[in-house]
Amino acid sequence: MTQHLSNASAQTRRVELSTGVIEVDVHEALMPLDELCGFAARRNPKRGFLFVSKVLGKHIPVRPSLMLAVHEQLAGQVPVDLPGPIVVVGMAETATCLGQGVFEAFKRMSGRDDVVFIHSTRYNLDRAKVLEFKEEHCHAADHIMYLPEMPLDAQMFKQARSIVLVDDEASTGKTFVNLTQAFKQAIPSIERAVTAVITDWRGPERTNATHQAMPVPCIGVAMLKGEYRFQPSPNLAAMEMPKATGNGANKDRLLPRNHGRLGTSGLFELPPSVKVFAESGLRRFGGAPVLVLGTGEFSFPPFRLALHMEEMGMDVSFQTTTRSPIIPMPGTAILSAMEFGDNYDDGIANYVYNVTPGMYAGVVIAHETPTRSIDRVLTAELEAFCVEI
Repeated sequence: MTQHLSNASAQTRRVELSTGVIEVDVHEALMPLDELCGFAARRNPKRGFLFVSKVLGKHIPVRPSLMLAVHEQLAGQVPVDLPGPIVVVGMAETATCLGQGVFEAFKRMSGRDDVVFIHSTRYNLDRAKVLEFKEEHCHAADHIMYLPEMPLDAQMFKQARSIVLVDDEASTGKTFVNLTQAFKQAIPSIERAVTAVITDWRGPERTNATHQAMPVPCIGVAMLKGEYRFQPSPNLAAMEMPKATGNGANKDRLLPRNHGRLGTSGLFELPPSVKVFAESGLRRFGGAPVLVLGTGEFSFPPFRLALHMEEMGMDVSFQTTTRSPIIPMPGTAILSAMEFGDNYDDGIANYVYNVTPGMYAGVVIAHETPTRSIDRVLTAELEAFCVEI
């Protein structure tokens, strides 16, 4: 059953960060603010703050079953009668799992078979690019989208009439405008757009401006709607941002399988060998706390592994590594950080937040790149097991 936003949860927050002060007003929400979101400081002179989702599975460990419930609640707000075919887009790197989860939930709820999922990516592949766009405030601004690899998926993509753009949060709406304009240019048949986010901080004025700038009619759905104000500290503009963009090299040899970058219209199934791995984890750890850790954009298959383990009765949390540079600080949503090398041969720092050695009885790093690509600093510090999906 679709739930509707309620103003019963109206709240305000003022948080002092090392990079400035952020204030938020919650207008309506399906869950209380403190259960959905926290705040942190980013090492980014373009934007010194971060909305840290507590239900996304990126910067904070989350129960897989809670993530699944959020996927279903967002999908339940997407109109089932959108003109088809429909393309559901997950935004890299933060919302690749969220996007695919919303896609799968929407397919199950609507019963439609004219829906295809794809997520944007930072990685160059020897494939046909359909469009490129920018996330202007981001530490890694360039997004690429490829033509789906399966003929039927590619046909639906090229004939799409509606797009559902999924991200963890919206604050200005510029990325949605950039992406919709790129879609409309590449696929003129697009006539409707839906934005789906966990927290929408645009407020009425920014939301209206976003919709006015869209080349097609658009509606926005969210778990929470409100608005924010940020007063940067005087030293933010001089802050040096760590290198967060890749080398642009071809990554085909590192990414031999399609987990969403090349589109899919089917529901994901864990490989039998991975289910066997999960069963061995049940025997090894029983009811002790376990963390399943995805890597960067590779998030939905690791999430499904974590969900499978939870459904077997294990005490499981899930999150992924990230290239996003955040400043740990008491009183914020980011309390600790581990830094290590990325596993995509880009030579950039990656991070795991809010996880410390010994915190879990077991850590499983679920990855798409070869096992040798996982930094030994990470596996040694967490005494982690690796499983390639």
